[in-house]
Amino acid sequence: MTLPNQLTLLRILLTPVFMALFFGNGPAPFLAFVVFTVASLTDWYDGYAARKFGFVSSWGRFMDPLADKILISAGFLCFCILGYFPAWILALILLRDVVITALRGYSMNREKPLITSLLARSKTFIQFVVLYFMFIYHLIIFYGFAEKIPQVIRFIERVRLIPALMASVMILTLASGSLYLIGNRIHLKRLWMSIWKKTVPSDM
Repeated sequence: MTLPNQLTLLRILLTPVFMALFFGNGPAPFLAFVVFTVASLTDWYDGYAARKFGFVSSWGRFMDPLADKILISAGFLCFCILGYFPAWILALILLRDVVITALRGYSMNREKPLITSLLARSKTFIQFVVLYFMFIYHLIIFYGFAEKIPQVIRFIERVRLIPALMASVMILTLASGSLYLIGNRIHLKRLWMSIWKKTVPSDM
């Protein structure tokens, strides 16, 4: 269990802590923001440590992006529950992540890693940016600071900026997923055939 893998595991363990604090009262939402920030920083540092010290493993290559998906999905789920954007947007994002994670696990099990596009790497960064924007907006509303910047708050609500940002994130997420599937269609075909053989009787 190298340092990068420990940080990846920490990111996963901090996710339920962040979610529990998010729906609390008093200082809890702000503490949730702090925990979320610490968890997201581990994403940067575990990659930095892996590159600098050569701590690269199959476990880490699989779990690092999975930990990102868990943290990001948890963040989106929290804001979706509060009604910041429609649930169908989150459903499509989660569906894409489940498909890509299954394909990634299958390909790495066969020791043939997926081809990753620049769009896929940029997608995670943009998702974090949107999450931080929603978090800051939520804290401003929750702690009653909206009256100090009423014009900004009214603009965000009038143009429905958060649903628009989430729709953009969804499109970007689905686009990166499509590129994954196209670039790794051989793995996808093999995965489908493997599922077919295990679920459909051989005499059919």
